[in-house]
Amino acid sequence: MDNFDDILDNIKRYVPLNKKDEAEFTSIIQVKKVKRKEFIVEPDRTCTHQTYVLKGAFRSYFVNEDGIDHTIQFAIEDWFISDFNSYINQVPASLYVEALEDAVVQQIAFGDVEDLCQNNPKFERFFRLVAQKSFAFAQRRVLSNLGKSAQERYIEFQGQYPSIVQRVPQYALASYLGMTPEFLSKIRKRLATKS
Repeated sequence: MDNFDDILDNIKRYVPLNKKDEAEFTSIIQVKKVKRKEFIVEPDRTCTHQTYVLKGAFRSYFVNEDGIDHTIQFAIEDWFISDFNSYINQVPASLYVEALEDAVVQQIAFGDVEDLCQNNPKFERFFRLVAQKSFAFAQRRVLSNLGKSAQERYIEFQGQYPSIVQRVPQYALASYLGMTPEFLSKIRKRLATKS
């Protein structure tokens, strides 16, 4: 469970690390087991950690005033998840982050990351590049939601993330794609008859 190879490999895709860098980073990691349906972030509590998924699947979502939930993000192995607004600004969260499967995560606390970035520019660069990549992804998602039909959004998501489509519940996938589970079911049936 204390295997840090995956998270270090993730970082090394962006910046080179030597043994001292690796030791600095792994010293701030907290490993946690999370049960299915357990929350690691909840609204009105400040999110104090970024979470790296070592094993399992998660979703972040908010519930509107009509009681309808809207999925913002999924995360599976080798992905980070959090309420990033709450984490970055250290303000109360507006999202739930829920385990969709039993999971093992590696968490890094806000203060530890701030200290690490202050003392080691490699990590400052890593977190900046990841933030930029996340912003670009969010922009592409907004454009997709505004410019594509529900079926086109599903086909695009299925093509990019087939393993997520297989692992997450239909209600969560429908919520992410901006449609009802019933409508997603109709799209899937329509596509299956075309095959």
